[in-house]
Amino acid sequence: MKLWIIAIVLLVVAAAAIWGWQALAADPGLLSIRIGHTHIDTTLVFAVFALLATWIVLSLLWRGLRWPVRAWQSRSRRRSRKRFAAGLTALAEGDHRRALQALEKASQYSELHAPALLATARAAHARGDSERTETALDEASRHAPAAALALRAQFLLEHGNAEAALALLKPRADQNALPPVGWRLLAEAALLDGDNTLALRAVDALASADALTPESLAALRARVLAAALAGTSDTEALNALWSGLPRAQRAMPEAIAAYVRRAATLGQPLAAMDEIESALRKQWSERLVAVWGQLGPAHADTRLARAEGWLAAQPESPALLLTLGRLCVQEKLWGKAREYLEHGLAHAPSAALWETLGECMNGQGNAANASVCYRNALRIARGESTQALSDAARAPLDTRATIAEERDAHGMPRLAIPKEN
Repeated sequence: MKLWIIAIVLLVVAAAAIWGWQALAADPGLLSIRIGHTHIDTTLVFAVFALLATWIVLSLLWRGLRWPVRAWQSRSRRRSRKRFAAGLTALAEGDHRRALQALEKASQYSELHAPALLATARAAHARGDSERTETALDEASRHAPAAALALRAQFLLEHGNAEAALALLKPRADQNALPPVGWRLLAEAALLDGDNTLALRAVDALASADALTPESLAALRARVLAAALAGTSDTEALNALWSGLPRAQRAMPEAIAAYVRRAATLGQPLAAMDEIESALRKQWSERLVAVWGQLGPAHADTRLARAEGWLAAQPESPALLLTLGRLCVQEKLWGKAREYLEHGLAHAPSAALWETLGECMNGQGNAANASVCYRNALRIARGESTQALSDAARAPLDTRATIAEERDAHGMPRLAIPKEN
């Protein structure tokens, strides 16, 4: 289709040229110019060609006269770009003095003025030169106000001044005039300042802007949701926030764990248990299983029985073995607790397992082994080797299935029949 359009256009141009040439050949026109005693008579065609030739000559002459200026500007542009690149490289290397020298020179070029000033502020801040940092940010705010504002807020957060960063970002957030990095900083500042509602709003803005990867956004949202749920004042506020969340957010393990802990603290252990059981029916979560054992003394016997029911499907789960040990300690089932905890330590040693085993030893009246357990909890947290218990040579609890599943040649399951000796 495009080829036909081009052909038609060329035919029209050719026809117009032929018609124009015939018209000019029949009557080339007459142009008479009189200036004082000077009188020039010529044809219109010649006058047009003469004007075109004069324009071409003058253009070439002007270009020739401007060539030194253009060459100097091109050289200055190349030098500024080289300085800017050298400044960024020095900034990445941590050579902030050299970075400042290169970036301040690069900022003299108009095209690099704003980015060079922002990089200068970063270098000065990293060097601890607050006066130079403020000067660079003030100048950069005239050309890139949003970027300068976000960078200033970032520096305030790095100094631990979340309140000042929040005061700087919130007015622009109310106008929906923050760049993506501004919303990210606002979420962090609001979390530190305890304004969880504003933090949730900032995360939603980041999601709308598609500024983060799904993984980074999910991690940030999980932190904000956990803080918001943990910060609710009463049961009514907790349930209102939880029921108002989208289903996808209520399925996040971090959010469920925060809701469950807060619900248990506010005297709603049954609601907390129901939420965990519902989530675990859909997908196994080590985090939620660990929280199952941290709900306090309420319904400990029921939670213990339910956790033992999960053991058949997850016999080597470190979180489940820790939870079983904790619940047995709460119920003062010392021997059972020790078996669960030692089985967990045999597969995945952790400070929490050693600490809970120490509580179990105390319950049994074995103060010496309890001290060893508590020391081992500190050692494993520091990455050091642990010390064996004085009577550790005990058979751990065997949580493996007693009957293994076998399949025949057609893939049908069948039970293995023990062989007689």
